[in-house]
Amino acid sequence: MSDAIDLAALPHDFLWGTATSAYQIEGAVAEDGRSPSIWDTFSHTPGKIDGDDNGDIACDHYHRWREDIGLMGQLGLNAYRLSVAWPRVLPGGDGTPNPKGLAFYDELIDALLAAGITPSVTLYHWDLPQILQDRGGWPERDTAEHFAAYAALVAARLGDRVTHWTTLNEPLCSAWIGHLEGKMAPGLTDLTAAVRTSYHLLLGHGLATQAIRAAVPHAEIGIVNNLSTVYAATESPADQAAARRHDGHVNRWWLDPVHGRGFPADMREVYGVELPEKPGDLETIAAPLDWLGLNYYMPATVADDPRGPAPYTREVRRLGVPRTHMDWEIDSGAIETLLLRLTDEYGARRLYVTENGSAYPDVVRPDGTVDDPERQAYLVSHLAACASAARKGAPLAGYFAWSLLDNFEWAYGYDKRFGLVHVDYRTQTRRIKGSGHRYADIVRAHRERGGREAA
Repeated sequence: MSDAIDLAALPHDFLWGTATSAYQIEGAVAEDGRSPSIWDTFSHTPGKIDGDDNGDIACDHYHRWREDIGLMGQLGLNAYRLSVAWPRVLPGGDGTPNPKGLAFYDELIDALLAAGITPSVTLYHWDLPQILQDRGGWPERDTAEHFAAYAALVAARLGDRVTHWTTLNEPLCSAWIGHLEGKMAPGLTDLTAAVRTSYHLLLGHGLATQAIRAAVPHAEIGIVNNLSTVYAATESPADQAAARRHDGHVNRWWLDPVHGRGFPADMREVYGVELPEKPGDLETIAAPLDWLGLNYYMPATVADDPRGPAPYTREVRRLGVPRTHMDWEIDSGAIETLLLRLTDEYGARRLYVTENGSAYPDVVRPDGTVDDPERQAYLVSHLAACASAARKGAPLAGYFAWSLLDNFEWAYGYDKRFGLVHVDYRTQTRRIKGSGHRYADIVRAHRERGGREAA
């Protein structure tokens, strides 16, 4: 590999992990008391998912989690980012908890710890119980309060063993893609609903942060955002202004409020939607955090589009830039830029790359191996950029590759594969890919050489 990873720039207690989410891998959607989520409803709506796929079985992790923890051990991981399924532990959205749902996560957490793997638990990875959606969903304030109660329940149950907590994963996707663009659950195209959702998600984050701290005083709490470095398509004033708006839409709208800066005034004007504010909300949203999580996949190059939906921008393809199977640009330098921005502009005390990965059309060879040189190159180049950011002062404490397993990739169904481990969805056979072995080599090099050499 031409890219060398400066392992010496990473702390000795660096977390090397992979990430997954409940709906994407668990399956067992109607077992042991789990109720439907908005993603069950959305994925069973004809035409919403490529191939009309759904997460009913996914990777069958609900039954195969022991095997999957074994794979983590083979990769040499010391951390694993998972999400708890809200409708599995609170099938009614609130009220009486489901003992079998809680027992599943109890057993999973215990097994991870027994294997020497630190669990990092995400409370909301988009699977809102459908019963709460039927009552109005995230556009309603009640949902934020129900989320805090759910967070308190899970923290009280797991907090004697789990210290690393994420409130929300990628609220941008829930609000903008799910309520404005209609490409994710619940599939709405309503700017007012989207803005209200964005507000209540961040309010829910603040309330949940308070609830977790009350249950687990020593908890380390963060929020995970998917951020993009934004480039203007041209030097024209219109495109430069568009880039500023797009940055507000995908970055500042989500970062400013949790850092006590309120919602960006320029974007409030762009959206033109009154926020459902109540006294004290902004202080709640800005509850002190222990760390920030960055999910990074690709940058955005945008041009002005006054006739489009808010924020009135359109993405433009940069010529000559390589792309993944998702048709996403590959730009490892942008992850370094974002890590340094979070450090310099927002004063992050601790950072984790909580997701980073690439999809390619993998092929299982006759001998059962899966070689994926493009994914390996992506992994190494982005880890090199992360280490470079750490060398320049970013307080980077861990990296979680997306994903442990090939899985249900939301609206893309099962066609797009991100895993370090290949999954045959017909037989559920798991095979570690070349990228998984490469990642294991990097983890081993850091552990054995103390970061003294490049991988």
